[in-house]
Amino acid sequence: MNNSIFYLPKNRFSRAFPLVFCFLIFFSTSFRTAEAHSLSASYTTLNLLKSKTTMNFALDEVSVMELTGGDVNKNGMLDPDEFEAIKNKIESTLQSNLILKMNGEKQNWTKVNKLELNRKGDATQLILEVDYPAIQPSQSISLADHLYENDKNTSTTYVDLLKVNYGKENSTAALSDQSRAWSMILSDSAYEGLSNHPNNIQPAQQQQQAVIKKESNSDSSTNTSSKGWVTFLKLGMNHILTGYDHLLFLLSLLIARQSFKQFAKVITAFTVAHSLTLTLTVLGIISIPSYIVEPAIALSICYVAIENIFRKNIGHRWVLTFIFGLIHGMGFADLLTAMHLSKSELAADLVSFNLGIEVVQLSIVLLLLPLLTQLHRSKYSRNAIISTSTIAFILGGIWLFERVIS
Repeated sequence: MNNSIFYLPKNRFSRAFPLVFCFLIFFSTSFRTAEAHSLSASYTTLNLLKSKTTMNFALDEVSVMELTGGDVNKNGMLDPDEFEAIKNKIESTLQSNLILKMNGEKQNWTKVNKLELNRKGDATQLILEVDYPAIQPSQSISLADHLYENDKNTSTTYVDLLKVNYGKENSTAALSDQSRAWSMILSDSAYEGLSNHPNNIQPAQQQQQAVIKKESNSDSSTNTSSKGWVTFLKLGMNHILTGYDHLLFLLSLLIARQSFKQFAKVITAFTVAHSLTLTLTVLGIISIPSYIVEPAIALSICYVAIENIFRKNIGHRWVLTFIFGLIHGMGFADLLTAMHLSKSELAADLVSFNLGIEVVQLSIVLLLLPLLTQLHRSKYSRNAIISTSTIAFILGGIWLFERVIS
């Protein structure tokens, strides 16, 4: 009788492990196929001017298709005719779900400057540019985003990465989960620092920091402005939890038979590497296109899986992990780089986001290690490792093919 708290019948466990993993992967991939994608990110910029308030809103094409059902021919994109057909619907959807208030009163769009699909760069986005009435001194202003909030037919994790510019100052927030509202009060002195035109900005020394305060909001019980680091912590956690390729890579690294010291080296190498490139990418020091990074992430899964199958001695895996971790870090950075965080809040937001990733990663490792330790004690462990790695290789190969041809 084994007295270990993690004891499981060895033969049954080693045989069941690949089956359990197959079920989990099948569930997650089927889920992704049915729902199109698991993480939707929009990017909102509010510009407070003396003459008007402008909002620039960007949303990925897949989310637009989810919200409107516009992909009639099911080719995974919105053709020009399809976009024209759903243009009024998406405009109405955004107008009813993006709620801007001043002093508690809902504001309507005064002008629609742009509503189009932008196919430039790595991904297609819907671009909306609208005008609102101008804010007045000492007024409160709030933005609530209700997209996906009442949609019970999708599991999409949605986040709106918000940036607010007022003169030379700015504020950022990640609106997600139940914290879908941002608010602030613009002081008289901060109002004086506003420009009349986007291209006519006052000197920074004339600006005063707007007063950010918690206030009850009929649309949300939580104000995210005062707890920006918490929202970015949650954003980091959600980002890795919905990043099935990163999770599969982590499992592929850990499933091979290793000593505790080797486990520690692998985990440390992955953490240091992805934290390094995440930081460098967000700071703009390095910039590798996603059409290179995303296939490389899938390739890393295939390589580690093949190594698990054909090599028993993986004593130097931490070196390989560090190299691939550099690539995964650039994948983690995609959300934050698109947000163009201000220098004043960059450090806190970056640290919080990375901490969220590490919290989830460490939790997964702590859950897996006892199970893997039990697996490796079984005489069937080699079969289990090969079976699981084969599944990982197939999934990695599918993702690699999809990302290369796209």
